[in-house]
Amino acid sequence: MEIQLQALIDQIKKDGVEAAVTEAESVLKAAKDEAEKIISDAKAQAEKFLADAKNENERMVKSSEDAIRQAGRNLLISFRESVTKEANAIVSENVAAVYSSEAFAQLVIKAVEGWSSKPDAEDIAVILNSDDLKNLEETLVAGLKEKITNGVTFKANDNFDGGFRIAVNNGGAYYDYSAEAVVDMLSNYLSPKVTALLKEAE
Repeated sequence: MEIQLQALIDQIKKDGVEAAVTEAESVLKAAKDEAEKIISDAKAQAEKFLADAKNENERMVKSSEDAIRQAGRNLLISFRESVTKEANAIVSENVAAVYSSEAFAQLVIKAVEGWSSKPDAEDIAVILNSDDLKNLEETLVAGLKEKITNGVTFKANDNFDGGFRIAVNNGGAYYDYSAEAVVDMLSNYLSPKVTALLKEAE
């Protein structure tokens, strides 16, 4: 009876130890699995954070580069506009200087002589503003005396400030040499050349 009791106690101890070992192994495995999951989640989170940070950094770098490029383009456009404006101002000043000098009358005379030599140009009229016609009429009449007898006339028109216009064939066609038209023509001629020079300097 004593032997059976001892065997029972030993069996209980053995079963208890085995159960405890099994439980301990189960707890350790669960703890290990949980630890691996935590590490895996933390690693995934860290990789996501790094990827997000890299993407944000690349976005900010690209945005900064785009902003710098745009600022450069804006500066170049502003500079070109400034140079073009200055060139137009110089052209305008020079045209105004020629049109207000003694050379203006000779310019009109040469233009009329050129047009009157064309066989299909008839009834040539020189149109100036009232002030210029008053100041230059005597010089123009003297310079175009022969042409005037062949039908060249002078007319006043205050719709433009300076320069002159030539009408041919009884007003059928007009050729505009007004200050504004000449400035526009010269500016349009210069603009591509100025742009080309600026591109060479880039």
